[in-house]
Amino acid sequence: MNAIKIIAKNRKASFEYFLLEKFEAGIELKGSEIKSIRAGQVSIGEAFVQIENQEAWLINSHIAKYDQASIFNHEPKRKRKLLLNKKEIREIWNNVRQKGVTVVPTILYLRNGKAKIEIALAKGKKNYDKRDSIAKRDQERENSRSRKTID
Repeated sequence: MNAIKIIAKNRKASFEYFLLEKFEAGIELKGSEIKSIRAGQVSIGEAFVQIENQEAWLINSHIAKYDQASIFNHEPKRKRKLLLNKKEIREIWNNVRQKGVTVVPTILYLRNGKAKIEIALAKGKKNYDKRDSIAKRDQERENSRSRKTID
């Protein structure tokens, strides 16, 4: 029974990058951070993952301050450690060393009350790839509109 509640999505990730392989990671949080996440005050649109000293870090994600935490509040854009297996970190590191491959967060969600983040190995798209994505999206939109008018 995996109760999943999606908190934040990085919609730009699938538009800007080809998503190659996905991983699920836990996040090391402070008490006021998890309360802000449960309130939905999170942004992962500009975030990225960095590997340092065989540890994965989520950088530039914004978790808003929790009003009721007063002096025990957290820094909104601090580095947060990602909880992954050594094998997964090694696999990510080996892929990131290749030219043009990066790691981006795609979805932040709660599973059974615990904050999890889905990260993906990603390769940057060129402008013509983005135009293809826009054309496909527009075509799907037109198809759904024509189906609605027929019904």
